Amino acid sequence: MESFSLLLPIVFCWGLLHFGQQPADSPGLDSVLKKMDAAAANFHAVQADFEWDRFERVISEVDDVQTGTVYYRRKGKDKDIEMKIDVKMEGDSATTLKPEPKFVLFSEGKIRVYQPKLGQVNTYDLGKSSTDFQSYLVLGFGGSGQDLKNAFDITYVGEEKIAGAVTAQLQLVPKSDRVRNTFKQIILWIDLDRGISVQQKFIEPQGDYKLAKYSAIRMKDKLGDEIFKLKTAS
Repeated sequence: MESFSLLLPIVFCWGLLHFGQQPADSPGLDSVLKKMDAAAANFHAVQADFEWDRFERVISEVDDVQTGTVYYRRKGKDKDIEMKIDVKMEGDSATTLKPEPKFVLFSEGKIRVYQPKLGQVNTYDLGKSSTDFQSYLVLGFGGSGQDLKNAFDITYVGEEKIAGAVTAQLQLVPKSDRVRNTFKQIILWIDLDRGISVQQKFIEPQGDYKLAKYSAIRMKDKLGDEIFKLKTAS
């Protein structure tokens, strides 16, 4: 799924299991999932800065880095997820970033991508896949611990400091064969104070991965409608 890869660098696998990890019913994991449940119950909207790194196994290095701001909110009676991504910089590495604006909007089951330099908008209708897609958008950002257990086999690795925050590292293996064809494993780092993810890894079957790092995370009661619109030149 091209659009899936675009939006989820959202986004390592040298070994699925390590000494000292705890199974899905361990006290450590249960505590983390309850924090996620509490965060999900109070989730309305969030804004965060991101850095997305793409690692290619064949050349054994990161070959694409994007930075910008991402917005999520729940909307309407059904609490559907809307997401807006403002990509601001892109380069082969963190040291070669240059302005490369791109805007991605997910709303009402469709993904729209606007690239100002090309002056065009591409639209992808997810159809019946929209619900599954929404569940991945909120991994650690408004998704509940119970939803996580329903969709993944989870291993609690332990605590790790990420950018000064004490996090719990969770390794997820999709229960769905279809999802495993896209990502064989997903790793989340959950901030133990807030119950949300500050870092994510999405590992593809061939060993490539996408690493998403989030900072300046602002939980909000609401975000304005103007944010969730593509401001095209036309």
